[in-house]
Amino acid sequence: MFKKDIQAAPKQKLKSSIQRSLRQSLLTTYPLLAPHADEIFPKKSSLESVKLPDRQTLYVADGEPLFVEIHRDEPLIPHLRLVHRFPRGFPTVRIDRGAIRFVLSGATLMAPGLTSPGGRLPRPREMPDGEQAADEEGHWSRELQKGEPVVVMAEGKEEACAVGLLVEGTKEVKEKGKGPVIEEAHYLGDGLWKLPID
Repeated sequence: MFKKDIQAAPKQKLKSSIQRSLRQSLLTTYPLLAPHADEIFPKKSSLESVKLPDRQTLYVADGEPLFVEIHRDEPLIPHLRLVHRFPRGFPTVRIDRGAIRFVLSGATLMAPGLTSPGGRLPRPREMPDGEQAADEEGHWSRELQKGEPVVVMAEGKEEACAVGLLVEGTKEVKEKGKGPVIEEAHYLGDGLWKLPID
């Protein structure tokens, strides 16, 4: 999706009512970011939008890229720079070492990269107060649904390498063991990653 370099339009400041609405929507979609809300959206900062090609929008606060709207009816996906700042704030899956080069070249993430021994899919379990988190092995605490945003970690790496929307729920991925899982992801080194925000 962002394989090529991107030409962005000038930033536009969002009205405060839109900023409040966007903040609430994001905290509903990503409840684990709630403790960091004031750090992500400082009270004195202004949220701005940057129009990208193909009617996509990047949301920026104080020069920091936050989220991308890919399609109007889908949830916003976090920019990898935000994921790197708050790695425990998002649902995750993990790919094996063999899938890394494909993901970092913009290929569709396929099920075998997640179902192999180095990959990690959710392992549902009871959590106190309905919390969500990854365990020490990297298994997320609940199944993730089709259309849900997800961060892609890589075997042997500390930082997330991609983020996108699931085209298949993780339960179905486990059952089928084949087929696409995430298409049109934002990944390290892509045009969105390299886009200068000034």
